[in-house]
Amino acid sequence: MGWMSAGRFTRAEIFQQPETWPDTLRRVREAGLGRLIAPVLTGAGTSAYAAMAVAGAWPGASAVPSTELFLEGHPRKLVVSFARSGNSPESVAVVEKVPARHIAVTCNAKGRLARHPGVEAIVLDPRTNDRSLVMTSSFTNLVLAGLSLAEPRAMIRVLPLLCAGAAQVLAEHEATARRLAANRPARMVVLASAPLAGAAHEASLKVLEMTAGRVTPLVETYLSLRHGPMSFLDAKTVVLCFVSSDPRRRRYELDLVRELRVKKLGRLIALGTADLPRNLFDEAISTPASNLPDSLRTPAEIIFPQLLAFHLSLGLDLDPDRPSPGGVIHRVVRGVRIYED
Repeated sequence: MGWMSAGRFTRAEIFQQPETWPDTLRRVREAGLGRLIAPVLTGAGTSAYAAMAVAGAWPGASAVPSTELFLEGHPRKLVVSFARSGNSPESVAVVEKVPARHIAVTCNAKGRLARHPGVEAIVLDPRTNDRSLVMTSSFTNLVLAGLSLAEPRAMIRVLPLLCAGAAQVLAEHEATARRLAANRPARMVVLASAPLAGAAHEASLKVLEMTAGRVTPLVETYLSLRHGPMSFLDAKTVVLCFVSSDPRRRRYELDLVRELRVKKLGRLIALGTADLPRNLFDEAISTPASNLPDSLRTPAEIIFPQLLAFHLSLGLDLDPDRPSPGGVIHRVVRGVRIYED
């Protein structure tokens, strides 16, 4: 099974991302919401990781998955929900059970969130409503929209760098992803410090989903890896390192990478600035976006993990568009019953 016959939606949706981002920024600006108070950011699955990525750029904001938020029932002044379809039961339950002003960023104009009374909806380009089971361009456009609410002036300035970074990875590093996937790793570790935690969790989920669990991922911070999880690694484990652009964080991160080198643990892949010591890594990927503050890097830096997950899926003779042959997971979650209080 090759990419010509499998994964055509997923591949197109990965590659369309930098083309769609300027339109997302425009739609957020045209919504005219202005400066918002620090909100609770929420979503389910990949959308929860979008919320996590945005929270890192929004002082005072917190990210709480909708799968947990609707159960709390505590009043909130402002809730911003992120959703591809807007039809997940938990996403709708947040709106109905949490007293607050509700803003929804969604990729689906026909979804329940977009049409729910009392919800201020920002509906993104229909192309971002990914047809694949897995979310790729949906994720980055939700993140970009959230960052545009959090840091509107900064996003106008950095959008060209994000687009250039994504385009560079797509043009130069698909072959890198294909080569890594050809080694058939059984495990993968994703390392990131706090501002890139949303990207790290999303990278892990993409590998898990697109390989139907046949590649086992683990997400950790650099400093937490020593406290037991390092036992997960062997020489063949792919270690994907989101390396901070902040020199203070980076020195701790590189100390851990040096330790892995000495212990001969992992195939080390860096996503970071061009001045990284290349001898520490088996592969190092740097783009104009890598120099941005970590809290703004997620849309561009997630592109390579998406490509890697895509080629891991193909290498396992799976279809990235439908990578759950037994129907274990679905495009819109099923089986959730929301109880009346």
